[in-house]
Amino acid sequence: MHKPNLLIIDDEISICKSLSFILEDDYQVYTSVDPDEAVALFAHLSFAIVLLDLRIGMRDGIEVLRTVKQMSPKTVVIMMTAYGSIASAVEAMKLGAFYYVQKPIDMEELKVLCGRAQEQYHLQSRVEWLDGEIRKAYDVHGLIGESDRMKHVFALIDKVKNIDSGILILGESGTGKELVARAVHFAGERREQVFSTINCAAIPANLMESELFGYEKGAFTGANVRKAGIFETADGGTLFLDEIGELDIGLQSKLLRVLQEKAVTPIGGHKEKRIDVRIIAATNRDLKKEVQQGKFREDLYYRLNVIPIQVPPLRERKEDIPLLIRHFMDKIGGKMSKQIKGISQEALNLLNDYPFPGNVRELQNIIERSIALADGEHLTIRDMPMDLQPQRGQIADGRLVPVYVGDTALEAERKLILATLRELGGNRRKTADMLDIGERTLRDKMSKYKEEGSFP
Repeated sequence: MHKPNLLIIDDEISICKSLSFILEDDYQVYTSVDPDEAVALFAHLSFAIVLLDLRIGMRDGIEVLRTVKQMSPKTVVIMMTAYGSIASAVEAMKLGAFYYVQKPIDMEELKVLCGRAQEQYHLQSRVEWLDGEIRKAYDVHGLIGESDRMKHVFALIDKVKNIDSGILILGESGTGKELVARAVHFAGERREQVFSTINCAAIPANLMESELFGYEKGAFTGANVRKAGIFETADGGTLFLDEIGELDIGLQSKLLRVLQEKAVTPIGGHKEKRIDVRIIAATNRDLKKEVQQGKFREDLYYRLNVIPIQVPPLRERKEDIPLLIRHFMDKIGGKMSKQIKGISQEALNLLNDYPFPGNVRELQNIIERSIALADGEHLTIRDMPMDLQPQRGQIADGRLVPVYVGDTALEAERKLILATLRELGGNRRKTADMLDIGERTLRDKMSKYKEEGSFP
């Protein structure tokens, strides 16, 4: 059975030898009296446990602890000292020390402590492995999903990652078309080469040609130096042409020629430059329809659309919403230094019922805004944008609930609940969401109304 590596760092050789003798049956023990030499070992070996003296000659063990945890966060560090103090113990624990023992060391106690440290190391390794497995299953270079639709996209990415045929990514705005393009690039053999992107809708037509193909010095007024186009700078890598449906019809023929010849000629130049670039294009338009209307070249369409990848809108993969919310909460909450632990069921129901015309991009925007405004550790329906929230106190078709002078607050509440429930066809969840109360609270109130004989 493989023994875990254990490193002893102490300036007393006798202590290194005695500890090594006690622990060598259960661990592959390394010793060092020089902190710099010990730290250098981390470049070649992984250590499960480090026994570290608080004072190593003139060196402060706290500083060594900090370096060890930076280099190997999983390594479990046990501090040793003959100069024990509460202050130094607290500081060591804050920096990630697992435990703190005083010299002279009780060897049996140390063996038990090292056993616990080994369990801690294996637990951290297991968590790290599981996190990696989850990311491999549900997170492909930023693309997140466990729905059948997204699994199909992931499978296509894996199939085409090393194929240089034209790839056309189709989907509505905000679905993550660029993430799909990046996934294809970084999953494949070109991952070490450049990934360049250009938005065909963001650059005016009169400037797009020079952006794509570059120009020679003196090609036109203001061309004081030679400028390489994006095809040339992406040589060897991948070029992502976003919103390809917006490309000027005149430039489409020039683009087709580059794709056919695998060569580019800068504006004002006479010499072709051979290029090796994989082209991935994306659009939210119906290019077949654009071809029929004469707005997009048919030959270019077929050149680009060898392998189509359809990215589904969020409303067609609702089962991915909780996973995406968790991802955005972790990502955005960390940037805002806010620890968001979860989202209330009412708020999650609200998001599940929303059609998301802006797709994943809109969901990210909603979660970012909600985190910024949240007061607690959980996102609630009150943190959601007002245009998503049900209009409290109103019925779905806008009719008023009659409340008269002299009615008690409880009577007004009863009228509002019953009228809302009636208008929503008896749907308790939607009623609870609209009135911003929990389903359990609604159920308790309805039971009370039944007992009073006021529930129809």
